[in-house]
Amino acid sequence: MVTVVVTTIAVAQGAEASSWIVYTPLFPLALLLLTGLYLFVLPYRARRRAG
Repeated sequence: MVTVVVTTIAVAQGAEASSWIVYTPLFPLALLLLTGLYLFVLPYRARRRAG
């Protein structure tokens, strides 16, 4: 989450939006997406196995 805040501040201050500034938050956000989807699907998988 820190990278998202730092990127937003850097772009808001008018810094040159180079590619490393823009793409830095994508890895942590992708990790959060994947773990969130896993935790969302987990109860449905358990229910399917039990019944």
